[in-house]
Amino acid sequence: MAEKKIEVFQKAATLLLVITAMAAFSGVSESLADTAEQQFYSADADCQKFLKDDEKTKYRENWLFHIRKFQKAFRTNPAGSLAPASLYWVGKLYHDLYSRSFATSDKEEAIDAYKRLIRRHPHSTYRKKAEAELAGLAPAAESVETKTPLVSKSDYQNPPETKNSAKLVVKSSRAQSGSRDAGPAPHKERGSVFKESKENYRGSVAEKESAEIARLILKRQEVRERLNKSPAVPVTSSPQPESRTRPDAPSSSGATTVIQGLRVWSNPNYTRIVVDADHPTSFRHHLLNPDTAHHKPQRLYIDFENSRLGRKLEKVIPINDDLLTAARAGQRNPNVVRVVVDIKSFQSYKVFALQNPFRTIIDIWGTETLYAESSKPPPVSEPVMPVVNRPSTSPITPHDLAKQLALGVRRIVIDPGHGGHDPGAPGCMKGVNEKDLVLQIALRLARQIRRELGCEVILTRSDDRFLSLEERTAIANTKNADLFISIHANAHTDRRAYGLETYFLNLATDEDAVRVAARENATSRKNISDLQTILSDLMKNTKINESSRLARYVQKSMTSQLKSRYSSIKDKGVKQAPFYVLLGAQMPSILVETSFISNPRECKRLMDGNYQEHLSSAIIKGIREYIKETSPTAFLRQSPRGRG
Repeated sequence: MAEKKIEVFQKAATLLLVITAMAAFSGVSESLADTAEQQFYSADADCQKFLKDDEKTKYRENWLFHIRKFQKAFRTNPAGSLAPASLYWVGKLYHDLYSRSFATSDKEEAIDAYKRLIRRHPHSTYRKKAEAELAGLAPAAESVETKTPLVSKSDYQNPPETKNSAKLVVKSSRAQSGSRDAGPAPHKERGSVFKESKENYRGSVAEKESAEIARLILKRQEVRERLNKSPAVPVTSSPQPESRTRPDAPSSSGATTVIQGLRVWSNPNYTRIVVDADHPTSFRHHLLNPDTAHHKPQRLYIDFENSRLGRKLEKVIPINDDLLTAARAGQRNPNVVRVVVDIKSFQSYKVFALQNPFRTIIDIWGTETLYAESSKPPPVSEPVMPVVNRPSTSPITPHDLAKQLALGVRRIVIDPGHGGHDPGAPGCMKGVNEKDLVLQIALRLARQIRRELGCEVILTRSDDRFLSLEERTAIANTKNADLFISIHANAHTDRRAYGLETYFLNLATDEDAVRVAARENATSRKNISDLQTILSDLMKNTKINESSRLARYVQKSMTSQLKSRYSSIKDKGVKQAPFYVLLGAQMPSILVETSFISNPRECKRLMDGNYQEHLSSAIIKGIREYIKETSPTAFLRQSPRGRG
């Protein structure tokens, strides 16, 4: 009897333990579900704020931080109701990161996340969204039916990063907001990137067989050349060693770079050629002496490694000025694109690369012609903005005399920053953008310069159009400008920041200058640091001392003139930084940060026509003082309306 009681007691105890364990397991599961849910909503809220922050989206580590938060929410409960949403956002963030970085690893991570979602949660509403996103990445994605391993513990333990994982250069830092369902920042730029990616993929598939044939032909040619002891390229003596240049960020994961276009600006004494590519890649350049035996002129060639020609590339661009005959591009072998510049005569040249997007700049200079050597400026094509010239029969006015006596300053190029699809910094007020305000200021400044100084004025843009940074400098050089003034509005994440500052091209002296240069260059602070290592060589032909003096006069005039009319005017001083828009300029050049568009008080002022007029007058007074230093007698016979 006692034994039966003990047996019953043991069974009851066992049953109680089982019930307790089941209850505990149920509670743990419920707790895990709640935790995963909380983690997802926390990650989602933080992500939406992040996508609206233009400054934070510039840096790669910030993207990876938010990706890891969604990965953690997924790992906590891979079978939970919000697991598909977590996977979708992992893929979506990697997808958007790829549209900015073009890193193959980011694209592969996005594809992997989408495919896992489709495989593990085929009935989720997020399946259709993942399939739609995969369609945009179709060139690199396998069929969604391809077997994909299930999630393992290590799948999201250490997400891969590219070599340049510290920072990311944002291709388009505007319009980052969007609904959760639609994904962050749906915009035309990303769509065009995906469309071009599809086209390039289809083209590469079609060209695969021909590329293999080309390799066989090349190999056969090399064998024949070795047998005949004749090199593939005519031998020409050249004192210049071959120069190899690596970009700031190498082509990711060995992806082939597509050379997309050649752009040329030229006058008799200067030519700028820009080679556009879709990825950074290494290149080398070499100057070949004339080959009289084969009737070939002197040539400068640039070889781009691991590259191919784009299908829409214009392969030959005639130039036919006093310096060059033409620029042409060809597929030297299946892995190298060669760009050749046929030279008539030149004095010096420089080749360097800029980032985001990657492009290679070739500057070629002839014999310098100063205005002081002739009563007439060199012939130039029609300026971007029409200028009014006085008839030759008109009597000489004091303004004409001033123009003749100001030996170094006859033509001024004004560059309103940004434009077109590049709005510049957003104002603290809705609908206000930097590109519009600086254009208004530039138009007022141009009118006042013509009226007050009697100088010819050319604007790089007189309406809302996009110009690349290298094009703006090329306009100033090819128009033979005597001064180049780029107009911008400053911005900061701290809305309290305010003040005026003026920059000239040189190495950055403080972190604030690096920040401003990175923003205006639409690049990362890392690229600015890398650029500074070669900047001293790039500035060989830049008039730094004259630019520094012009910047000091303009900055002093702006602060003193505006302080007499407005309160809270802060002099942030003259600074130096490596601005792309000033690289290669052949005249004194400055970049004026007129005020902080991110500051409520200064944003309102920048929108006010009176403030714009007073600001323009102050800049002109600074230019006038610079001209006086250059030629002290320039304004002695200025008319009474001129203010000296």
